[in-house]
Amino acid sequence: MADFATQGASGVFDTREHYMALTRRRRLYSGVMLIVFAALMTSGFMVANDRNAGGFWDGLHNIFDFPAMVVAEAGEKLALLPGHLVHFFPALIETINIAAVSTLVGGLLGIVLSLLSTRGLARFPRLIPLFRRIMDVMRAIPEIVIALVLIFVLGGGPVPAMIAIAFHTGGALGKLFSEVNENADMKPLEGLESVGATWMQKMYLGVLPQVAPNYLSYALLRFEINIRASAILGFVGAGGIGYELKNAMSWGQGKFDEAAAIFILLFGAIVFFDQISSHFRNRLTQGRPVS
Repeated sequence: MADFATQGASGVFDTREHYMALTRRRRLYSGVMLIVFAALMTSGFMVANDRNAGGFWDGLHNIFDFPAMVVAEAGEKLALLPGHLVHFFPALIETINIAAVSTLVGGLLGIVLSLLSTRGLARFPRLIPLFRRIMDVMRAIPEIVIALVLIFVLGGGPVPAMIAIAFHTGGALGKLFSEVNENADMKPLEGLESVGATWMQKMYLGVLPQVAPNYLSYALLRFEINIRASAILGFVGAGGIGYELKNAMSWGQGKFDEAAAIFILLFGAIVFFDQISSHFRNRLTQGRPVS
């Protein structure tokens, strides 16, 4: 009995020592990674600062000069603000339309790519790596790069912005949707397969009803992101309220009241759709609205 007790105590001691060794090793690796991360951040900041035209530290004290000029001029021309809001409202609607269409097109593309790249659901299992790499490429290329190329080919306007955002959205949502698909219950698919259902019918009747709430939740979140992206793309000539903001800011003093009106419209739209989408996302995922 004493031997068994001694062996048991020795086993507990060995387990504790092994656990402490693993803990120390994990802390060591975490410390090394933190040092490497800090070194990369510092070196990257120094390189960016050296290549900057003015220098970060030299211009840091001027960071609030432009907002101060915009607020001051908007205050002097406060009576013109309602007219500016009405004037630029159609450009805001154009930006929202770009975001909505690109989210819809990108979401449909993401659904198809996600179903083709999920193990257990893919129509062509051997091509799963190919479809995943396609989504990686779609996510890796920034929207602004795609928009610049399309503007060169198609000319300025909302169409290049819509295509660029939809392309990136398809890759991003495809990745998220594929992770949702992996948690789908396979029993409905087995039942549909037993009665001779096609692959399309199995996906439509067996998978999509399960994952639709999460699909919609991710799509609404992406819609918020695409509103910001469509406004940014306006700076490169892709239309919308971003294009109007670029013109107002490029003109300089004398147009800062218009820039202030555009900022107000854009900020209000982002906050509004953020609250609306958060409300519906919460209802879809938890069954209750945000309090």
